[in-house]
Order: sequence, then structure tokens, then C-alpha cells
Amino acid sequence: MEYHHASEMNEAVEDYLKMSKHNCWCRDEKESKNAADEDKLPHIEKAYTTILSELGEDVDREGLLRTPLRAAKAMQFLTKGYKETVQDILNEAIFDENHEEMVIVKNIDLYSLCEHHLVPFFGKAHIAYLPNKKVVGLSKLARIVEIYSRRLQVQERLTKQIASAISEALEASGVAVVIEAV
Repeated sequence: MEYHHASEMNEAVEDYLKMSKHNCWCRDEKESKNAADEDKLPHIEKAYTTILSELGEDVDREGLLRTPLRAAKAMQFLTKGYKETVQDILNEAIFDENHEEMVIVKNIDLYSLCEHHLVPFFGKAHIAYLPNKKVVGLSKLARIVEIYSRRLQVQERLTKQIASAISEALEASGVAVVIEAV
């Protein structure tokens, strides 16, 4: 890139420093969230040990020695959506665009846990929205699906949360979300 004036170069440097600080803050925030997860891990592991024992299992047998820890880590992963926000993933990914035709993204994989029985449900989400001169990268729509599906859920609320998040973030003229899951 060529700069013709010192002021242009100074502006570019300032922009770069702002972006670097933002990335650093995001990384620090993420590390802080990971540390909080690590603090909770022994408590969740103990709960799984209790559950297995109460089911009549010998938690000291070879096949189960690390199962409570693995289950605790799995549960943290399956519910990681509680620690993420739409603002976190859309950070500056919304673009002003003179586009008003419908945008459709189909067959977005989703995996969630039923809040009533803690059993998995999975399927596909299909999203359509009418931009109101604002668009977002298509991969961000899949990330929004993931944020809400990685929580204890019911399909009806999940559908509404995804639609509301997209509508609010993009100020869309309309949003439709269909989920097919089992």
C-alpha cells in the first residue's frame, strides 16, 4: 500500500492499533471465560461421579476412571452458548449494502440438548431474511444458530431466539427460521 501523505499513514497506523487492542481485549476476555470454566470443572466432575455411583456403577473401575471428567468437559462444550453472545460473533461483521432481496441459508447443522431430559436433539436450520440495507457474512448466521443451540433448549424457543437475534442485529425487514430436528 502506498501513502501519499503522512496523515494517511498515521490514520492507517491508528486504525491498526485500535484493531490490535480490540483483538487483545477479545483474547483476554476469552481466556478469562476459559479460566472460569476450568474453575467449575471439578464441581461438574464430582456431580457426574455422584450420578454414576447412584446408578450403581463402580466409578473406580478402569473404564470409568476418567469418565466423570470427560462428561464434565463434554457438558461444558454442549452448553458453551451461555458464554457467547451475538455481539461477540458479529463484531464489525455487519455491512451496509444496498441490498433488499431475500437472503437464504439452508441446511445449517445444529446440535442441542433438550432441557427437559438432557438428551440430544439435532437437525438442520434454514434461515431467510430480508435485508434493510444491512447484510452479514453467511457463516455468521450459522454461528448464531450455534450460540443458541449450545444451550439447554426446546425447539420452539430456539427458533424464536435465532430469528429475534438476526432481526435485532440486522434491523431486517423480515426474518424466517425453520428448524427440522429429531
